[in-house]
Parts: sequence; C-alpha cells; structure tokens
Amino acid sequence: MRDGGGTQGGGRRYAPTQAELRDPVARARRARRLRDGGPPARDRVGRGAGVIVGLLLVVGVFAIVGLVLTTTVLRPAIGSWVTGMAYDNPSLLAMGWVSDLVRDDLGPALTTPASSDSGDVEFTVAKGDTAAGIADRLHEEGLLEDPRTFVFLAVSRDLADKLEAGTFILRKDMTPEELVTSLLESKVFATTIALRDALRLEQIAAYLQTLPIKTDVEEFYRLAKDPPASLKADYPFLDKLPAGSSLEGYLASGVYEVDPRIEAEPLLRRLLDGFQAKMGDRLDVPAARGMTLHQVLTLASIVDREAVLDSEYRKIAGVYQNRLDQGMILNADPTVIYGVDSVNVAKLPFAKWPSYSFWEPVNKALADVKLPKALSSFQTYVAVGLPDWPIVTPSLKAVDAALDPDTKGGYLYFVAVPDGGGKHAFAKTYEQHLANLKKYGYIQ
Repeated sequence: MRDGGGTQGGGRRYAPTQAELRDPVARARRARRLRDGGPPARDRVGRGAGVIVGLLLVVGVFAIVGLVLTTTVLRPAIGSWVTGMAYDNPSLLAMGWVSDLVRDDLGPALTTPASSDSGDVEFTVAKGDTAAGIADRLHEEGLLEDPRTFVFLAVSRDLADKLEAGTFILRKDMTPEELVTSLLESKVFATTIALRDALRLEQIAAYLQTLPIKTDVEEFYRLAKDPPASLKADYPFLDKLPAGSSLEGYLASGVYEVDPRIEAEPLLRRLLDGFQAKMGDRLDVPAARGMTLHQVLTLASIVDREAVLDSEYRKIAGVYQNRLDQGMILNADPTVIYGVDSVNVAKLPFAKWPSYSFWEPVNKALADVKLPKALSSFQTYVAVGLPDWPIVTPSLKAVDAALDPDTKGGYLYFVAVPDGGGKHAFAKTYEQHLANLKKYGYIQ
C-alpha cells in the first residue's frame, strides 16, 4: 500500500523528515534503509536507548527483589552459608556486606559466655597458631561456645595476625569479646608463682613481693594470718583449725600460673586449692594415729626442716614421736629459729621482708633463747609437746613420715654428720648421743 513515505514489514509507518523531502540524497538513504529492513537512523537510535533503559530497569528491579529476599526469607540461610565461608576464608570479612551478614548470623553468640564458671583456666598459645586453630581449641576446652565468633571478632578488629605465643589465664565465663581482648589485644600473659617445699608464710609473702603481679600482697598476708570464717567454711579441712590459728602449713608448694591482676583472696584460695588437691586422702587422718591433721602438719613441718635424705624422714619423725610419747621436750632447733625469725621480721617494714634472710643459725645456745608469750610453744628446749602450729608448709614426704613415723628403733636423739651429705647419726640413749656429739666434733 502506498503511503508517500514507504512502509516497513508488519505495517509500521515511518514518516520522512523535512530534510529528506527536500534532499534527494537523504531520500535515497532513507529508501535504502527501509529496503534493508531497518528504521530511519533517528528512530533506530531512540529505540536503542529505550532498550538500555529497559534493561537497567529490569536489573534494578531484580536487585531490589534480591535484596528483599536476602533480608527476609533467604537471609538466614545465606547468612549461615556466608559465615561458614568466612570462617574457612577469614579474608572474606574484609567485604563490608560479608561482615554485616556474619555479624547478624552470629547474633547473641558474640556476647554470650560459654559457661557461668568463674574459675581460672590456663590456656597456651603456641608459636604458629592461627586464629581459627585457637578458636577450635577454646571450643574444645569449654571456653567458647561457637568458634566462629572468635575468628570474626579477631579479624574484624584487625587482631588475627597479632598472636603471640605464651600462657594465658582465662575464665570460662568470659565472653568471646573478652577472650579476644585477653589473647590478642591486652595480651595478659600468666605470671608463674613457683613455691618450693618447706616455706613459712612470711617467706611466701616476701617472695610474692618480688613478682610482676598487681596483687595486694600485704592483704594476702593479713588474710592468711587471720582467715575469715567465710574462707575457712569453704575448706572442710580447716574446720578443726585451732581458734586464732593462721594458715601456716596449709598453703601448698607448687607451680601456679596466675593472672598478674589476681586479687589477694583468690590467690590465697588457689594455694588452699593446691593444698587440698595435693594432700588428697591424707586430709583424713586415721583415728589410730592419735593426732589431728593440724598436729600431723606441725610434726611434719619440723621433720621437713630437719631431714635431708629421703631414707631418714620416717626415722626423724620417729625420734620426735618417741619423745612426745615419753613426755620429753623436743629440742627441735627449727622451732626455736622460727620463733626468732618471727620476732625479727615483725620489726621490719613489710616491703623489707624480701631482703630478710630466714632460717639463719642463732648466735647463742638455743636453750637460752627467750621468746614472747605468743611464741613460747616454739621454744622446744623448754616447752613440752608440739608447737601451737606448723613452722612451714610441709612436703608430702614429710607428711607421710608424720603419719607413719618409724618408732621401732626406739631412737630419741639424732645429730647431723658433718660432710655426710645430709646424713644423721641416731642414738637411743643420752650417753650414746654424747658419744656422737664428741665423735663429730660438736663437743670436746
């Protein structure tokens, strides 16, 4: 059908421009385009722009639909999947949208502790450990409910590559945030407290003052000297502690890893816990022994300051037991020295205790040493029976010796053999003892 400007297949009509009507060349180009099946140039450009705009609208609508689905129905599933991916590939958390999804997916787990247990737990970070590896071990040891929380917090706070090997003191009631802070940011490494056997309370206090801890050591000492009823009530073995007694003899030796910020009472409890664990069944002294736990510890503490060779612990305990059985004075050098040191250290400022030399020989005959009334029971060259309390925390071998002393030999005396490597010479009678004293050069 003739339209004066041509037709295109399908009947769509394209009107010629004024330029095309005037210019024959333009009319020829228009006719060629129509013959080739395309619209005029201007119409084709307009139609292309429309297609692009349409596509953009479609993409935009699709993105909006996807976003709606992500934030509603599909978001939990996508969040869980993304969180798993980020745990295996922590570098993905650098993407904001990944970090947001992971944070939302983990939710309350980020601020929820794994336990309500406030007890200290040692945790060691080894050289070469990764954040994910640490997270898995924290989870295995009951310190972390969800390992992914630790990795997320470590990476998001840019701390994952700031690991340092060492031993840390953590608590099971720490939140993931607190765990990350302790291990990676503040890096509160544990402080080692190493207490050897046979230390008296003042020696322990003096030693603690030399350590890089923030504990109020003077408060620690005050609590140990006069333990409150609430503290004693938590430890059944202190039930029969004589009125007015300190915790002398009950603070266990051993190696303790502690938070350097540990307070006085928690530290004291750590040592009492150590004593309880170390003593075990020994805390239940058989009735046949005829002694209370406190008396056993007192005897053991004297044995520990006298004995050197393992083979002599029970024998020395037997000497003292035989003397007790016969109503004799103990003549125990360590108890008198304990009394002298107690008097001397009480005159010093607390901060000077680390410089005091404990257990030095007394420069006079021990029988001539005068002690104040509160310490009179420690003058065992005069007073009969055991002192009122232990002079040190005894070792287990000394406790075992006190629980089962070797009394069969009937020995009542002993004296150290010079250059004997800790060996003692034992005697049943005073005459034999005098002979030993002469033999080893103690008297003429």
